[in-house]
Amino acid sequence: MKLKNLVNILDDELQPEQFRDYCPNGLQVEGRPEVLKLVTGVTACEALIDEAIDWGADAILVHHGFFWKNERDEVVGMKKRRLQKLLTHDISLLVYHLPLDAHEIMGNNVTLAKLLGITTTGPLDPRERRPIGNIGELTRTLSLSDFAEHIEKVLGRTPLVISGGDHPVKSVAWCTGGAQSYIQLAIAAGVDVYISGEISESTVHTAREEGIHYISAGHHATERGGVQAFGAWLQENYKIEHRFIDIANPV
Repeated sequence: MKLKNLVNILDDELQPEQFRDYCPNGLQVEGRPEVLKLVTGVTACEALIDEAIDWGADAILVHHGFFWKNERDEVVGMKKRRLQKLLTHDISLLVYHLPLDAHEIMGNNVTLAKLLGITTTGPLDPRERRPIGNIGELTRTLSLSDFAEHIEKVLGRTPLVISGGDHPVKSVAWCTGGAQSYIQLAIAAGVDVYISGEISESTVHTAREEGIHYISAGHHATERGGVQAFGAWLQENYKIEHRFIDIANPV
């Protein structure tokens, strides 16, 4: 497939123009014009780039790329090394941040819900044009400890669990990644538990005092689904060879 066609397909599906994001979405680094082999991963770290080079990838699709707002503009150090390897090996970097969180079929939040067995019933913030977080329900009521054990088994990572009381878990709100501040939206929705990737010091007190359970399930662990789903979709529909490479991250 032509690189420009791949970019057009992903832009049409993910519609990045609908989001006010913290980084440029789409093609961030241009490589060779033909894409036969595609690597997907969560973050465009040097380890992922090295693995992609070893596999002979033509392009990399990630959730976390480069050129974030408020970071330094200079191409030095870590940024220089990453870009140099991509450019030397003529590998394209495609990045979709918030659009990949919000996609209704293959996004991070949808794929996490499928993994955890949550039925989506609505958006976490109905004011958003393209909602990123969601609310939903489990198929059966669980204790907080049983639900946390289920998350650990599915994601392969022990979650940090903050109890907001002695109530069981049936209704759930979630938003992948670093969305712990959205706990206020979960409180307004009246759910039993809120799940995100990270946690702040204040999140503990909010959960305890507002009576809502909070589960920090890992930024990396909660955001592996979207790129994998898109990679599999591209392989099935456009005959691009795909490999997901998981660079372990405890956060």
